[in-house]
Amino acid sequence: MQTVRLGRTNVEVSVAGLGCGGHSRLGMARGADTHQAAAVVRRALELGVSFIDTARAYGTEEAVGEGIAGRRDQVFLSTKASPGRGGALITAAELTESLEGSLRRLRTDRVDVFHLHGVQPGQYDHCAAVLVPEMQRQQAAGKLRFLGITEQFGGDTGHAMLPRALADDRFDVVMVGFNLVNPSARRRVFPLTLKHDVGTLIMFAVRRQLSDPAALREAVAGLIERGEVDADQVDPADPLGFLQGHAGVGSIVEAAYRFCRHEPGADVILTGTGDVAHLQANLAAIQAPPLPADAQARLADMFGRVDSVSGN
Repeated sequence: MQTVRLGRTNVEVSVAGLGCGGHSRLGMARGADTHQAAAVVRRALELGVSFIDTARAYGTEEAVGEGIAGRRDQVFLSTKASPGRGGALITAAELTESLEGSLRRLRTDRVDVFHLHGVQPGQYDHCAAVLVPEMQRQQAAGKLRFLGITEQFGGDTGHAMLPRALADDRFDVVMVGFNLVNPSARRRVFPLTLKHDVGTLIMFAVRRQLSDPAALREAVAGLIERGEVDADQVDPADPLGFLQGHAGVGSIVEAAYRFCRHEPGADVILTGTGDVAHLQANLAAIQAPPLPADAQARLADMFGRVDSVSGN
């Protein structure tokens, strides 16, 4: 497994991270039980994955805890707490309660990075004033090693929140949405993470629009209508058909992972699944070489101005 330095954490982790949320949630979203989900975690470790990301909201922390039992020292463990609950912003005490619950479910006494989860632009001031100081107190107590924050990419496709957080320079790791349909983090986020040496976790590398041709056609039609994509540069009936026919590309999903993996500023590429064969294919794609230069150039011409979709 290839590894990467995760920014100023100075920790070497696998370039592929097991994401335990998304549409699969280790298969639990489709009926898998905790033990079956834990088996996916164990297989990921066997394949060299050392970065695992979960969250209270995903309902997979117990499966992760079971999967890493006896191998905790092999894992860089990431979990999260949402800054809002029931329509209100949480207190510092509630943040700590969430962290303590995560530690119990994960069967550990500390997490490597603890994130504020899916922070919306309007929530950031509260996070900075109330929640970050509490995270720092828990860091001093040894319950978390590094501070993290993740954006709510589905509703913040243009990255309004993360530049504010990065300017404050209190976070060691961020999670950012980035994919070949919306590469706007290339201009708005990665220059800042590189400047501040902040580690990046890439989510939304592959979502519905990159695995469902009908969803992609619908998304591209909207982008053309809004003027974000030039109709003369894309085949609306098969927008990424040129990739499927390219001698250096195996599939659109493979291309999507390779696109993210080799972007300057992108560190860990998250992939989620409940199927071990699918996991192996995704790990191979993430570790494949960069896309051919002509394919990268065409993608930049087609989607370089897009910031209104998430790929979901």
